[in-house]
Amino acid sequence: MSYSIENIVEIIGAQRIGNVSATIDWLLTDSRSLSFPEETLFFALTTKRNDGARYIPDLYARGVRNFVVSKESMKRFDVQPFSGSQFSTANFLVVSNPLKALQKLAEQHREQFQVPVIGITGSNGKTIVKEWLHQLLSAERVIVRSPRSYNSQIGVPLSVWQMNEQSGLAIFEAGISEPGEMRALQNIIKPTIGILTNIGGAHQENFFSLQEKCMEKLALFKNCDVVIYNGDDEFISNCVAKSMLSAREIAWSRKDMERPLYIGKVEKKDDCTVISYRYLDMDNTFTLPFIDDASVENSLNCLAACLYLMLPAEKITERMGRLEPVAMRLEVKEGKNGCVLINDSYNSDLGSLDIALNFLYRRSLSNGLKRTLILSDILETGQNTSTLYRQVAQLVNSRKIERIIGVGSEISTCAARFNIENAFYPNTDALMNAVVKGKLRLENEIILIKGARKFGFDALTEVLEKKVHETILEVNLGAMIANLNYYRGKLKPETKIVCMVKASAYGAGSYEIAKTLQEHRVDYLAVAVADEGSELRKAGITASIIIMNPEMTAFKTMFDYKLEPEVYSFGLLEALIKEAEKEGITNFPVHVKLDTGMHRLGFAPEDMPRLIERLKGQNAVIPRSVFSHFVGSDSPQFDAFTRRQIVMFEKASVELQEAFAHKILRHICNSAGIERFPGAQFDMVRLGLGLYGISPIDNSILNNVSTLKTTILQIRDVPAEDTVGYSRKGHLNRPSRIAAIPIGYADGLNRHLGNGHAYCLVNGCKASYVGNICMDVCMIDVTDIDCKEGDTVEIFGDHLPITVLSDVLDTIPYEVLTSVSTRVKRIYYQD
Repeated sequence: MSYSIENIVEIIGAQRIGNVSATIDWLLTDSRSLSFPEETLFFALTTKRNDGARYIPDLYARGVRNFVVSKESMKRFDVQPFSGSQFSTANFLVVSNPLKALQKLAEQHREQFQVPVIGITGSNGKTIVKEWLHQLLSAERVIVRSPRSYNSQIGVPLSVWQMNEQSGLAIFEAGISEPGEMRALQNIIKPTIGILTNIGGAHQENFFSLQEKCMEKLALFKNCDVVIYNGDDEFISNCVAKSMLSAREIAWSRKDMERPLYIGKVEKKDDCTVISYRYLDMDNTFTLPFIDDASVENSLNCLAACLYLMLPAEKITERMGRLEPVAMRLEVKEGKNGCVLINDSYNSDLGSLDIALNFLYRRSLSNGLKRTLILSDILETGQNTSTLYRQVAQLVNSRKIERIIGVGSEISTCAARFNIENAFYPNTDALMNAVVKGKLRLENEIILIKGARKFGFDALTEVLEKKVHETILEVNLGAMIANLNYYRGKLKPETKIVCMVKASAYGAGSYEIAKTLQEHRVDYLAVAVADEGSELRKAGITASIIIMNPEMTAFKTMFDYKLEPEVYSFGLLEALIKEAEKEGITNFPVHVKLDTGMHRLGFAPEDMPRLIERLKGQNAVIPRSVFSHFVGSDSPQFDAFTRRQIVMFEKASVELQEAFAHKILRHICNSAGIERFPGAQFDMVRLGLGLYGISPIDNSILNNVSTLKTTILQIRDVPAEDTVGYSRKGHLNRPSRIAAIPIGYADGLNRHLGNGHAYCLVNGCKASYVGNICMDVCMIDVTDIDCKEGDTVEIFGDHLPITVLSDVLDTIPYEVLTSVSTRVKRIYYQD
């Protein structure tokens, strides 16, 4: 649906500056995601750390002419849209709060539709329930749903904006992290059907109790016709009762036969679950192609919604059996022939295509690879084919895609719309056949694989993926950003952040980590040596980079790649000044390290007068920051010492600052210091281990970032009297099933974990290491585990915390993370 700019002015109650005629189809809050500038309305949102108004000049240059902005932001960034100014052909809609304006516009848009709307909230499973409902119900009606996990105060209005005349059903997620947030989301979504998946500990830190959080979530269902939840969950049932909802309840139960939806039997088999149920005195059964408890619970929430919407039982049975796993991520994989693959072969609609193309474009800017899109027919949109692929072509052009490969009859008929290198195939088999036989050559390209489920693009990804080693390190970029935001939430808005990406980003791979951090606007990256920094620069990282351990032989590299070294001694300072003067360089930024108690490297506080005199006596380098290292900020036993360090640092750093007119940033807090000494934030903090999901205070896991996985190569039965492995160290005390897995000490699996000292996980069960760990292979005991060759093995990660291994080794998580060999393939994904 389109809105005139006059309509929008009236809806959001804005003061309009500018008189340009405009029709709005697209709402934008992230300047990087611009696709259709002429029809876009940009909301300049203000956060603690940023203001969208700063991007208005760039967006205007790119063709955007309509902006929602606050008067304060216009003044702050000197946006003056008067006649004759650089913005003379723009409309500025001035409001007190652009976020509230966005939400109000979405509220009004929602009012135009009388179709069923499903609102889903809970701690886990929201996205899976949403996507499974789409799989189950989309044959009967056109469904609009939240793209990925767009469930926030910003994401929900952008999701609701997708509703149009063809929409027959809407499914939206709603997520909250603080009290009071759900009221705004309820006003926007106005669900007629509510689903509460479950209640857990996520985002609990901002709520007084679990009950307070549950009651807040239930506010979404204020005016629902029906609410669906697990009636066997006593806590949720009590909260529902206290909430005084007027809605009908479908509280499904596996215990209470009097419930309207009674689950009579849940029978788990090798690769599926058979579920029998009774609804309104009718008995039926379906088979779910999953066996985990979470999938069973998610399917029962879906079942209740389908029954309420009167989907016939036989269709429920048929479609439940065909449910496919929901990929919660964009996977980045190494492909054959120098290609990079972005796998998004799980859903296909314009909203998710826009997100995926934006991801591809940002990843392609620095690697010089050709941008290629493999796209299937986009199904069940309710749009005219010609109109749909005209929009697809616009998206493709806006992201500067250089080659498109289409699969399916509909996209093939619209081939003429794509004025770039192209090829079209009737089905996935035809495309894979062309690749295998060499008729279609993919080489040195970054390839987005985007398709509707029925096209089976997973098989295509398998064909294109480079397989060199069956051991991988999965890196969850979304989890890392969650950790970043966790620590950001503890900082003053003006406090800057240095993120440590040294040692290949603690083993996670420095480029992808640095790229993601740069996109989330951290202030500095820090590496150990100049070579690490130059590699990031060559890969396209433009953020400021500190070199924590500068080598005197690498000064030229630092100058050439604008890498800012720390200086910790007069000898290093003199050598740097001399080399900079030789190169004709002036005012090269350096970071002054003080020794306040670590006694590793750094100037002593009493050196400050001499240091100031030397710095002021030259113009080759200029102090950009002054910093020191805490010795024991993670432990209360060292608090007195830490406070003495803060006092020493304060005195010496003030002395340095007072000697110079320009601002010199001060920083001493590490991850533990951010949490335990908030008063010592100064101008900047340094985030290390906490960024990668491990609290340095108690080694608890925040959001796990890295998961090391491998697969079972072979399983054999070994009698009790035999031994396993080199030097006959693996003694058995019973007949055993022994599995060999392709990971060893050359991959970073420490030999001291062998001989039963530690375990890995196979299908969620503990499997002890048997015998000595070899260079490339090790053996594990799977006697009591239901498993087969090819099954996944978790060495550490989401289900086996890395601290379990570091405790066995009597070391710290840093060592285990950084020990993962470079030959282990890294796979990056983003929730």
